[in-house]
Amino acid sequence: MKQPDSAVSTASPAPSPTPAHGTSRAALTLGALGVVFGDIGTSPLYALQATLDPRYHLSTTITDLYGIVSLIFWAFVFVVTVKYVFIVMRCDNKGEGGSLALYALINRELGARAPQRLLLTGALFATALFFADAMLTPAISVISAVEGLGVVSSAFKPWIVTIALAILIGLFAIQSRGTDKVGRLFGPVMLVYFATIAAMGITHIVQTPEVVGALNPVWMVRFFAAHPLFSFLSLGAIVYAITGTEALYADMGHFGRVPITIAWLSICVPALMLNYMGQAAMLLKHPEFVDNPFFHMVPAHLTIPLLVIATLATIIASQAVISGAFSVTQQAIQLGFLPRLRILHTSSHAQGQIYIPAINWTLAVMVALLVIGFQASAAMLPAYGLAVVATMLITTLMQYVVVFRIWRAPVWRGVVGFLTFIAIDSVLLASGLAKLFEGAWFPIAVGLAIFTLLTTWSTGRRLMRESMLEGSLPLTVFIQSTAASVHRVRGTAVFLSASPDVLPAALLHNLKHNQVLHERVVLLTVQVEDVPQLDPATRAEFHAEGHGFYRMVLHYGFMEDVDIPRDLAAACTGTDLTFEPLHTSYFLSRQKLIASCAVPGMALWRERLFAWMLKASESAMDFFKLPTNRVVELGSQLKI
Repeated sequence: MKQPDSAVSTASPAPSPTPAHGTSRAALTLGALGVVFGDIGTSPLYALQATLDPRYHLSTTITDLYGIVSLIFWAFVFVVTVKYVFIVMRCDNKGEGGSLALYALINRELGARAPQRLLLTGALFATALFFADAMLTPAISVISAVEGLGVVSSAFKPWIVTIALAILIGLFAIQSRGTDKVGRLFGPVMLVYFATIAAMGITHIVQTPEVVGALNPVWMVRFFAAHPLFSFLSLGAIVYAITGTEALYADMGHFGRVPITIAWLSICVPALMLNYMGQAAMLLKHPEFVDNPFFHMVPAHLTIPLLVIATLATIIASQAVISGAFSVTQQAIQLGFLPRLRILHTSSHAQGQIYIPAINWTLAVMVALLVIGFQASAAMLPAYGLAVVATMLITTLMQYVVVFRIWRAPVWRGVVGFLTFIAIDSVLLASGLAKLFEGAWFPIAVGLAIFTLLTTWSTGRRLMRESMLEGSLPLTVFIQSTAASVHRVRGTAVFLSASPDVLPAALLHNLKHNQVLHERVVLLTVQVEDVPQLDPATRAEFHAEGHGFYRMVLHYGFMEDVDIPRDLAAACTGTDLTFEPLHTSYFLSRQKLIASCAVPGMALWRERLFAWMLKASESAMDFFKLPTNRVVELGSQLKI
């Protein structure tokens, strides 16, 4: 069976349970520190250092250092706090966030009135860029922490890449074991990390207290006035301070908006700004430390402990983005943008704890290639910034569809916010594009490649469904004309169908070759809705059609697992259809796609790509958790 491209449930979905249910707000806030803020929390390791790269021709003067710190602070205010915390995080889909969840929300609320093509393009490209970010974050974070060994001794420098690779390979190797137990340590470790970087900053601020004045936006004006071109180009490095901002929205379903807001405003912002101001204060007195200001903030005897804490923090940041890649992949599969992949659950009680081998090892290979190819965090940073800003720009465009079309906010208020955030994102994007040939090409290339996969699969499935439905026989016509005269055998046959109203190809093939029907025939359709989770009470639609035929539709949220035997048994309770697992057979259609120019559809190379993806996808038997000894697959050839 192939799932529909989109479906609107006739059942009324109940709101998903809030993340805070059964868990204290303090515990959720601590958990958010470990999962949500790992990426943005480790940005002090490289952000200020990157802005002082020789290519920008900036120096450790008061104007430059205060200007950089001021830009970082006001980026926190406008981009992270106002835009994401106060606006974007309110655009939740039954508590869930992220590009695909936002797309599903708008699609559900507006339907045909939504700008479908632009909306879908934006959501899919943002998803593609997320996967590029999932490759870059572990590579940059871990190698930037390991580079601290160079501060301890120059003898470690030749071994930095090897040590980083060993840590990263170990990180990907343990994914199959799950992160449930280790994950409980993420929050406390990150709390220690934030306390450490705050203390580091304070020790230097007390020696140069006037550095607090850098928060005054006047310093931004002076910074741009001093050297307009280089200050503009340096904005691409300022972005590194806000990498991971999208995680506030994407991980909202795990912790809730309020705990994330509390963690950001009460812990993250103070600790980060204290550290950035401390780095600036230190560089005013010791400009020779510009090569790695973060690790030079502590005395030599504390460098190793700091290195350990920083490495743990970067591993946590990497783990969070890897887990996020698994979650986004599951959403994309359920919404029909990726083929079925093998999904393993690593926790019996935590729904979000999943492991997808294909995604894990693809990321591992790409991360290793990045580390080997670029050799240093500074060389990878241009690629990192562009992926972040492009995703932010897409989120801005999509969020204001919600603001204008769903919330119906006053035009003057919406326009002011829209123009402000579009201007900020566009300037940052333009600055990042200036580094196109220094590495910024990487997220564009990866994004386009993954975008092609997503759109090819979605379009191919639609064309295949249309081809299969052409000339198909309506269920009611078949029952009236044929069903009563066909020989019936004992048991129940479940035929998975893309549409509940027409006969699936597997039933026609079975009737043609075996010339029998079971005494009970269930035509089962799986529909994935535009909400994250559904109330199990609204899972099934059940219709008796007479002559032993039944139509059933099972509805799932796009973050739920499909388990047909379990939900079929529950749906049959209280009906005249008795579900007997040992006397039930499941019939599946398996299509072999033949790429052809004769049938109008996609370009031939995309048809061949779709055929390869179809062949490589996990079988419906495994994906829908069907019993292996009760499944019959009937194949056919198909041209699109």
